[in-house]
Amino acid sequence: MNVKISRRYAIVGLLFFAITAAYCSKKSTVTPELSVSSAEIIFQPDGGAADVSIASNVDWNISNPASGWLQVSQANGSGGNMTVKVSTVPNTTGASRSAVLVISAGSSQVRRVNIKQGSSMYPGYNVSPAPADASGMESNAVQLAAKFKLGWNIGNTLEATGGETSWGNPLITESYIKAVKQQGFNAIRLPCAWDLHSDKATAKIQDEWLNRVKQVVQYCVNNDMYVLLNIHWDGGWLENNISKVKQDSVNAKQKAFWEQIATKMRDFDEHLMFASANEPAVETQEQMDVLAGYHQTFVNAVRSTGGRNSYRVLVVQGPSTNIEKSNDWMNTLPTDKVKDRMMVEVHYYSPSQFCLLMDGDASWGKMFYYWGAGHHSTIEPERNATWGEESDVDKSFSLVKTKFTNKQIPVLLGEYGTYRRDNSKHVPKDLATHNDAVDYWLTYVTRQAILNGVKPFYWDTGGALDRRNNTVLDQRTMNAIRAGGN
Repeated sequence: MNVKISRRYAIVGLLFFAITAAYCSKKSTVTPELSVSSAEIIFQPDGGAADVSIASNVDWNISNPASGWLQVSQANGSGGNMTVKVSTVPNTTGASRSAVLVISAGSSQVRRVNIKQGSSMYPGYNVSPAPADASGMESNAVQLAAKFKLGWNIGNTLEATGGETSWGNPLITESYIKAVKQQGFNAIRLPCAWDLHSDKATAKIQDEWLNRVKQVVQYCVNNDMYVLLNIHWDGGWLENNISKVKQDSVNAKQKAFWEQIATKMRDFDEHLMFASANEPAVETQEQMDVLAGYHQTFVNAVRSTGGRNSYRVLVVQGPSTNIEKSNDWMNTLPTDKVKDRMMVEVHYYSPSQFCLLMDGDASWGKMFYYWGAGHHSTIEPERNATWGEESDVDKSFSLVKTKFTNKQIPVLLGEYGTYRRDNSKHVPKDLATHNDAVDYWLTYVTRQAILNGVKPFYWDTGGALDRRNNTVLDQRTMNAIRAGGN
């Protein structure tokens, strides 16, 4: 009896072993398959999360070498489809960081996901975001631009190295703003420095400076003037550092500054706009891609502060604010949470030998004193413009119209101007023709800008309107601009 039972169990055991071996043999013949939805994920310095889809017909696992700052919601799984959440904590190390997640399935399938994260070098300044507030913010970018008549720059003042009065201009007063308005302008561009008034270790802007800039903005808004507030040259920390090597540090400062500026100015209505930069030095498409990142940081920082900033119109600059480069390389605008609240900015000083008060001839070109049809000199023909005249103006603004304004993207001519040489050491021999040419350029460029949907902002540093007594110093310039505007 015991022998028969033992034999029976032995037979059952052999059968079980045979079946198991056959099953395992069959299973071992399955060819592992593995697919992963992302090969690279780039996180902002603030951190965040992203989903990665994994599909496999066998068991899989994730090797994570950076678990201190990089987390995965699930490190392994069985066959089938599954979504894994990959997340990072804020990067305050002062340097960018990276890691590679290795996903393995079976003995032969391996996929890698490159993880990159920029660095936040400064404290977060968006400490009290406000609920979105649409009151007083009804106009989209096109509607707001339609309200601008003529624009005026208060140059060499709030952006001046050394402070508001360091370049010889007095403090901006409300009476000066009223004087600008009386001349037919209803929009003000405020070039402004911030890095010059901040702590270099923390990027904390001085409260006194924030209060002063807000006071000047209030002067404008009190008088129903639209205001464009920017970060100007400011020592070149952004404008001269548009490169992949510098992008982490520049983005960190861009974020820190705009969180502070936007929070301070949050309660102003649609009369106030913000501009990301001034004249970003871009000479290649690769640099344009880096600049686009700076603009995106600007938009994200402003929107994150909430309140009326949730709907504020924002302005981004083309490469070098050059029309032709913008036409070639500025093919996208930043992603924005709110629709149709963005404008583009370009500048125009062409031909440079006529517009800029050169202190003598240069190797790349001679000074021009005379410009435009009927305004060339027979007395001093060697100073007549040889390029950049009416047809070139027409061509440039036509590019803007086709590229942007026809597509309902408003464009600001944030700076433009030409200036008389009657007080320079290089006084034209045919002064009457020179002055007529300056008038003609101002009228022609202003008119062509407006005809192509571009809103012009004349650059003045105190030469046309005396800031000490608010009297007109150059009536011909005022008349010429208004003639172009009409």
